Amino acid sequence: MSLDRSPDPLHDPSAPVPAAYAAAPEQLLLDSARLLAGQREVCIRHGNELYRLRHTRNDKLILTK
Repeated sequence: MSLDRSPDPLHDPSAPVPAAYAAAPEQLLLDSARLLAGQREVCIRHGNELYRLRHTRNDKLILTK
């Protein structure tokens, strides 16, 4: 049984992004590791509202108001 050792674009920012996930030319693609800047949680202001983006122990992102 062989394991697929191809680069994982979801965990390796230098890995190529598959076409299904590639941003359209007018979209900005942000890596979550860069967005979180080493933190497990960041606050995002959108207009007059604050949102919390958390990186969970299960390697998921949760955005809450």
